[in-house]
Amino acid sequence: MTTVRITRTALTRGTLAALSGLLAGFAALTVAELVSAAVRPEASPVTAVGGAAIDRTPAAVKDFAIRNFGENDKFVLQLGIVVTLALFALAVGVLALRHRRTGSAAVLAFGVVGAASAVSRPDSTGFADGLPSLVGAVAGAVLLYVLIGRLTRPRRVAGEEEARDESGWDRRGFLVAATAAAAASTVAGAVGRTLNGRSAQDAVASREAARLPAPASPAKPIPAGAQLRVPGLPPFTTPNSKFYRVDTALVVPKVDANSWRLRIHGKGVRRDLEFTYQDLLGRPLIEREITLCCVSNEVGGPYIGHARWIGVRLADLLKEAGVKPPSRGGKADQIIARSVDGMTLGTPVEDVMDGRDAMLAVGMNGEPLPFVHGFPVRMLVPGLYGYVSACKWIEDIELTTFDDYDAYWVKRKWARKAPIKTQSRIDTPKPFGRPEAGTVMVAGVAWAQHRGIEKVEIRVDDGPWRPAQLAEQDTVDTWRQWSYPWKATPGGHTLTVRATDGTGEVQTEKRTKTVPDGASGWHSVVVTVD
Repeated sequence: MTTVRITRTALTRGTLAALSGLLAGFAALTVAELVSAAVRPEASPVTAVGGAAIDRTPAAVKDFAIRNFGENDKFVLQLGIVVTLALFALAVGVLALRHRRTGSAAVLAFGVVGAASAVSRPDSTGFADGLPSLVGAVAGAVLLYVLIGRLTRPRRVAGEEEARDESGWDRRGFLVAATAAAAASTVAGAVGRTLNGRSAQDAVASREAARLPAPASPAKPIPAGAQLRVPGLPPFTTPNSKFYRVDTALVVPKVDANSWRLRIHGKGVRRDLEFTYQDLLGRPLIEREITLCCVSNEVGGPYIGHARWIGVRLADLLKEAGVKPPSRGGKADQIIARSVDGMTLGTPVEDVMDGRDAMLAVGMNGEPLPFVHGFPVRMLVPGLYGYVSACKWIEDIELTTFDDYDAYWVKRKWARKAPIKTQSRIDTPKPFGRPEAGTVMVAGVAWAQHRGIEKVEIRVDDGPWRPAQLAEQDTVDTWRQWSYPWKATPGGHTLTVRATDGTGEVQTEKRTKTVPDGASGWHSVVVTVD
């Protein structure tokens, strides 16, 4: 009986020690959240450690995350961080039961890791970014030390030197301290989240107050024949809420347009320029139909979308600064665009200034840019993958050379230059679909931005290539829909598509991965005809 009682007591203390570690970790995070409200929301530990993890993740792993989790990749990362922290906290609590000071020191050490991650981020404002993690870690370490003390010391009672209940430790004192700590931590976290939310209110208000002027150069109406009436095809214009989002921002930046500034400087710049949001809105704006595509898009993948953009022609701003393209003797061949979150993208100067509609966009589908798509201002260059051209939340443009500077993704083994490859996709029927025998409409989209689509062909099994019917092309910077009436016979079949761009180049059959400059290959779907 005595052996059973001791075992039960040991198990109870071990469980409560693990709970102590969990409460200490919770306190560390919530206190850090509260302190980050006085510094900046991006300095909170989960955001800082998550951002550092993204920065240090190999390109292949990031590609895997995007491919398998899509736009939920950041949620999965945050969930993974929280789960890891919880397991760490549980283990530290058990360790502290035997080595009280060592357990508290482990909490402090993890705070140092969080602080180092925050300070090392590209958008770090300095030592202050490390304070939330450090202060939170101190709070967590002290709480763990106190709680473990209740599990390892006898309870003191007035009028007696020492008193023990049958468990040999201060059960009541532990429960009171643990309950108070949990309540205080919850309040601290709630206050921190509220204060951090208020810091974004000015940004939200500035977007709500933004009014886009009529463009000096409006886009032509989309041809009526650009959208085919085939069930299963995506709309020609992608709604903002459905437009893909692929970036490294763990927390979407909310930038106040009233305080936002853009600077242009660097090699070949005769005079530095600085613009406010209102400066850009006051300039002649262009409106264009442009399809964007992410380099992480697999063959047949979803990371492509089309929108009507409005903004300032980027080449005009560069010319005002005295910039010349390399072909005309310019000193710089690369633009480094910097985002408010520290992201850097490198774009060829020649491509921006060759006459295409490269712009600093302020509007998307008739409204100010959504925050997730770069409000107040983003950059985009038709014909280039987003990672070398589509800087969201842009605040700085530096003229430099490819020899002098490698942007964020280039440092991670992606190509310096990345023109969009000629691609096509079957949207209907879906893979492993079961259409009925007879005429089945096969349809999809093809794209080769800044070159246009000249032809799309379909092959059934190993048969000959047959020309598909093309929808009317809007511009060479937009995707193009196509369809093919297939006389489907019962059984299993493989449908394959390929496109030819406006230069006469046929889409290559060779399959490549997305790294280093985008996927290639023909898209196929397997169906069974009933």
